[in-house]
Amino acid sequence: MNPSSNEKPRVALFVTCLVDLFRPSVGFASAKLLEDAGCEVFVPVQTCCGQPAYNSGDRALAKALARQIIDSFASYDYVVVPSGSCAAMLAQHYPALFADDPNLSGRANQFAGKVHELASFLTDVRGIESVAATFTRQVTFHDSCSGLRELGISAQPRKLLESVAGLELVEMEECDTCCGFGGTFAIKFGEISAAIVERKAENIESSGAPVLLAGDLGCLMNMAGKLARDGSPIEVRHFAEVLAGMTQTPAICAAPPLPKPKP
Repeated sequence: MNPSSNEKPRVALFVTCLVDLFRPSVGFASAKLLEDAGCEVFVPVQTCCGQPAYNSGDRALAKALARQIIDSFASYDYVVVPSGSCAAMLAQHYPALFADDPNLSGRANQFAGKVHELASFLTDVRGIESVAATFTRQVTFHDSCSGLRELGISAQPRKLLESVAGLELVEMEECDTCCGFGGTFAIKFGEISAAIVERKAENIESSGAPVLLAGDLGCLMNMAGKLARDGSPIEVRHFAEVLAGMTQTPAICAAPPLPKPKP
């Protein structure tokens, strides 16, 4: 679709399992950002993208899940994902899954061409240069491995964050190194994962920023868990919540506010 067209593009939001189960506020914030960008937003029936099965070598299950996603999202102009990891699965690994299937390879490639990570879609496709949000705090930003290395997501979220009124972006050391999560990596190699996130937490603390942002909920939960176990007061959020001005929800791993006592 021509981005300059007056017709609203029909965008299907792939919310991801972690957002659906643990942080629905990221999905609502993503939908608001897409609507603000002039899109008509839909949330089709969906399930896991199949990445855990794919990374574990279970290609049959990964293909079965991929077929469901392709069928469910086929009729939309774009598929937008608030996660570099899941977006890379849809955009890069689905075509590889069906490369030897003449009946499905064409559909997988066509589907993959419509998939975009959220910040990339807003800036690269819709041409959004700023958002109408205010967040008067210093933040530091973690680049997730899949978003950075498979999709080239780095400048896009920073460009939008720098347009937020009052926000100051403070880069941490090694912002582009892994947090140690890596999906099944954290399960298979727990001790290595723990050592990596310990170094990441040190870099986050050293930045001096009281808020950590990133674009993948798996990374965010991993880093937030480590910071919380260390007793750190650093607030951890998905960048979509800040861009959408929807930061009312307690930060990731933060305790919800206590109910007010009855008079």
